[in-house]
Amino acid sequence: MSTTSRAPRLVAFDLDDTLAPSKSPVPEAIAAALADLLDRVPVCVISGGRFSQFRSQLLPGLDLGQGRAERLHLMPTCGTRYLRMVSEEDWREIYARDLSPETRARASAAIEREARRLGLWEDTTWGPAIEDRGSQITYSALGQQAPLEAKATWDPDGTKKTRLRDALAPILSDLEVRSGGSTSVDITARGVDKAYGMRELAAHTGIDLNDMVFVGDRLDPAGNDYPVKALGVPCRAVSGWEETEGVIREIIASL
Repeated sequence: MSTTSRAPRLVAFDLDDTLAPSKSPVPEAIAAALADLLDRVPVCVISGGRFSQFRSQLLPGLDLGQGRAERLHLMPTCGTRYLRMVSEEDWREIYARDLSPETRARASAAIEREARRLGLWEDTTWGPAIEDRGSQITYSALGQQAPLEAKATWDPDGTKKTRLRDALAPILSDLEVRSGGSTSVDITARGVDKAYGMRELAAHTGIDLNDMVFVGDRLDPAGNDYPVKALGVPCRAVSGWEETEGVIREIIASL
């Protein structure tokens, strides 16, 4: 885990399993801590999910009054998109690094083929197993709406996701392939990942990467948070969302 002795000027977070249980609303205590943090420094949430997940998981419970909205930065689909709030219902897209239709079709076909070959393709899912998110293709083994209990038992040690990721990486060598959430694998353009998002964040805010802190649960080399750590951004690792309120309160105390 990377750390910094300096008080951060910006704090970035993963969403699923860092700020909230997978595909679930951010708990009230964490939302309150985030609001307190936004009173002091800019906050970025960067996640593999679509912007619609930010709307359902993060935004409803987050108090964005008192100027907090101006300090909130959202980066869906692993930083391949970047949005800022104009009004409660209006978000301005700063950029979107979409894949071509041909590339998205090729990645989707490879995912299904390799998942079936490895015995990881499930016939019963809660929604589509493969989602085309424009700038990202995501494989969710049980579907995006699978209950938490099912997700927790499908791949508790992450070996299934790692096997699929390792099979796809050489086939899709022109793309970035990383383990995502509890049952997912994310595919983006080569070099366009959470590290890319953090560099863009530094460019747009004028805040040096060394003056930021990133909080995430997948900072292991196979995880989709790892590029941020590899970039050299100071990081705080959590094993799950239950630890995050305490981390936020520690950061606030350091400011």
